[in-house]
Amino acid sequence: MREFSTPLSVEIPATGNLTDDVVRNATDHPDAVVFSRNTRDGWVDVTAERFREEVVAVAKGLVAAGVEPGDRVALISKTRYEWTLIDYAIWFAGAVTVPVYETSSAEQIGWILSDSGARAVVAEGADHLARVSGLRGDLPDLHHVWTIDDGAIDVLTRLGADVPDDDLEKRRTTTTPLDLATLIYTSGTTGRPKGCMLTHANFMFELGVAVPELDELFSTEGGEEPSTLLFLPLAHVFARIIQIGAIKARVRLGHSADIKNLVADLGAFRPTFILAVPRVFEKVFNTASQRAAADGKGRIFDRAADAAIAWSRGKDTGKVPLRVRAEHALFDRLVYAKLRATLGGRCTYAVSGGAPLGERLGHFYRGIGLTVLEGYGLTETTAAVTVNLPDANKVGTVGRPLPGTAVRIADDGELLVRGGQVFAGYRGNETATGEALDRDGWFHTGDVGEVDDEGFVRITGRKKEILVTAGGKNVAPAVLEDRLRAHLLVSQCMVVGDGQPFIAALVTIDPESFPAWAAEHGKSGSVADHVDDADLRAAIETAVEDANKAVSQAEAIRKFVILPDDWTEEGGQLTPSLKLKRSVVMREFRDEVAALYTR
Repeated sequence: MREFSTPLSVEIPATGNLTDDVVRNATDHPDAVVFSRNTRDGWVDVTAERFREEVVAVAKGLVAAGVEPGDRVALISKTRYEWTLIDYAIWFAGAVTVPVYETSSAEQIGWILSDSGARAVVAEGADHLARVSGLRGDLPDLHHVWTIDDGAIDVLTRLGADVPDDDLEKRRTTTTPLDLATLIYTSGTTGRPKGCMLTHANFMFELGVAVPELDELFSTEGGEEPSTLLFLPLAHVFARIIQIGAIKARVRLGHSADIKNLVADLGAFRPTFILAVPRVFEKVFNTASQRAAADGKGRIFDRAADAAIAWSRGKDTGKVPLRVRAEHALFDRLVYAKLRATLGGRCTYAVSGGAPLGERLGHFYRGIGLTVLEGYGLTETTAAVTVNLPDANKVGTVGRPLPGTAVRIADDGELLVRGGQVFAGYRGNETATGEALDRDGWFHTGDVGEVDDEGFVRITGRKKEILVTAGGKNVAPAVLEDRLRAHLLVSQCMVVGDGQPFIAALVTIDPESFPAWAAEHGKSGSVADHVDDADLRAAIETAVEDANKAVSQAEAIRKFVILPDDWTEEGGQLTPSLKLKRSVVMREFRDEVAALYTR
């Protein structure tokens, strides 16, 4: 059993709650710009004082509507300014936010509203309203539904006009660190989502240690004004923690609701740092590679990518060869500057989480001037428990434990964590809580990992996803899958082979990359028309060979099948955070899996 901990370096407040940041900002820095709203007329700045006024007005409306301290209020919306505004208004009223992914089905929404006992819902648009309205007969606790696009902010503001300031302030200040701040339902790759109970103390601890550690991202002292553009779903704890951290540190915050407009939004907002999941970084790389190839500059891009990776690896060893330095300087002007420009031109850091990034991509981005700080955490740990830092970054790992946090590798390889950010348990589910939290306060993550002598953690797979071949070989699918997905043509993949004589894989083709590849190779028709095409199979074989370099011969993929359709959240194969629902895929494609072992 191996253990590593980082001592607590700051004092965590024993009183107060998350709303204190809003009040402090408005009192001490009323004219500081804390948001830029994306409106039809462009980006409009919101000061700390203005934000507090808007939050107070909406919170009074919730109080007037009968929302009591501790009541649950669900929030269903894309990532937009109003999401953050309503989140804090719920807390000012002493209530608990229950975020729901805006892509959730009516059945999923119904389960969350029922299990949480939500008293009110704030939905984004008519589509969300329709999904909720059809459920109201089965939800006796649900008394109010407001819609953002139908003027929910104005409606609540008018409703609360007569609520005295003192009444709201009493509500706000009565909330303690141990009170529930939010109930986040894990998207779940199997079974019903479980409601993770996160307290104000969980967030106060997490941000109390994380913001000082990431001071190069969050600091407002001197230099360039820090800012970040959120485009991940705020229903996910990863985006949520950055939202709260930005407000705590007075980092200018923007929201981008539609991924189709992301490049334009990045160019207009010009963030100094962003956060994203690995799939976003993979797509940016693959799109750039594809465009370069289409313009006849594919070889130049490949050389530039190799130079960036070599330069970054050299930085780790302290030895960057003269040739690499020269190539790096040349490609910085020809290639890297253009890539940085797509992020607005000011972005120097990115935070990555949710899944392993992979060493090659990590080195590539650092080489072009965007250092990706990879971290690790779960909903149950209020986001990060480990993270790489600007001055302590080991590419390929998820960093060291944050101050006041300990990690332990159990005898079976499972990663256990302990710290003030670990959740209070699953709502109404003592059995699941007991399985996740042991008597000594260690949270059992379900992930398999390693800790090196310097305390850097590496995640190698999911405990429940480990495959055991017929020959008794343990295989972690994530290692192979991460490498496979890095290929331009691969969208999703799943490694199989539990109880089988060898490892195999199911592969789906990226619908955005396929048309350009097909045109280049003189192909017509859809992916479905080419699942057995020799050229397409040869391209995927190259990806498989590259993935196999990361494992032993016994763990290598020997066979694969290309599927006609991609896996999506809408299709039910992916969670809202783009994690693979393995049980669903195995059930839907059992015939294809069986064929891999009978041909």
